[in-house]
Amino acid sequence: MRTVVFDLDGTLADTSGDLIAAANHCFRDMGFGDVLSVDTDAGVALRGGRRMLSEGLTRLGRMDAAVVDQYYPILLKAYGDAISEHTVFYPGALEAVRTLRNLGYGVGICTNKPEALADQLMREMGARDAFGALVGADTLPVRKPDPAPLIETVHRLGGDPAKTILIGDSDTDHNTARAAGVPSVLVTFGPSGEDMAALEPDALLHDYAELPDLVQALIGRNS
Repeated sequence: MRTVVFDLDGTLADTSGDLIAAANHCFRDMGFGDVLSVDTDAGVALRGGRRMLSEGLTRLGRMDAAVVDQYYPILLKAYGDAISEHTVFYPGALEAVRTLRNLGYGVGICTNKPEALADQLMREMGARDAFGALVGADTLPVRKPDPAPLIETVHRLGGDPAKTILIGDSDTDHNTARAAGVPSVLVTFGPSGEDMAALEPDALLHDYAELPDLVQALIGRNS
């Protein structure tokens, strides 16, 4: 079976608002107030919790790896407590997923968000059942850009890694696809969209309505 695997943050959904809220919870706890802004730091947010803490502390002139380690679990707890307050799927994302499934493709998620949080978010957003498999940052001992999580996602879908495509929004996703020997499609509507062309993916995605045709062109039809 041919499979389509999606990154989550910045690809299927804009999760930056809830991520930044969790980071600012930590900065307030440190006594600094809100440090990150949804308007300017969405790209930082989609790089993950540790990146947000590091970036904020660096701006404050207080960067300390021990503080990042101390507050990372606090950030995860705050994020889990309000994981879907501001998160939205990108326009047409779920419609494209449904179309791909109707065309016979296996569809899964491979994310560097912790698996439990990714699963929680998808359930709260009413979309978990749309995906046949979900692999997170801690599902395996390694995470993207190591290709193993992508391959694991494909195996859980009952698919063939040689007939797989990865949809993402970053150099991490691009490098994961290259390491696995599969084509990559990078979205241009995320915070770093203007930088995606420079990575030279197999295709750029400007609108989810285009995805089913792109998938069929790159990995063939499921017939």
